[in-house]
Amino acid sequence: MRTNRLLSIFSWLLIGISVMGILSVSVMAFGDPQAVMALVGVKLDNTDAYSSIRGVYGGVGIAILGVLLYLVFTDRKAALGFIALFWGMYAISRLMTISREGPLGDFGSQWLVIESTLSLVALGLLAWRVRWERQVAAG
Repeated sequence: MRTNRLLSIFSWLLIGISVMGILSVSVMAFGDPQAVMALVGVKLDNTDAYSSIRGVYGGVGIAILGVLLYLVFTDRKAALGFIALFWGMYAISRLMTISREGPLGDFGSQWLVIESTLSLVALGLLAWRVRWERQVAAG
């Protein structure tokens, strides 16, 4: 029972951190798309740019949040897999940028570490959950 409890606590913590991160960027993008882009030193100079940032970081972010919240209450294992994929793809995108355009700045470098860590933690929790479920099923 202790393993199940620890696994549940760590899973909720990781998912909670992810939910708060996605929600904060989405709310910021809806309210002030320029604030999101200022984080990476980009100036939005037309309404299409504002609308795109609002849509991708705000609207799509909220849609992703909805999927994640649905999964966390219906299939925690799938939620962990989703989180691993979500953060992992951000990290892979940054690695692609390094290989194609060169080194990241401070912002990108910091987020590469954060995203990679969150993805690896999700993968670790997912593996732990699968192993625990197999042990329980085996009796």
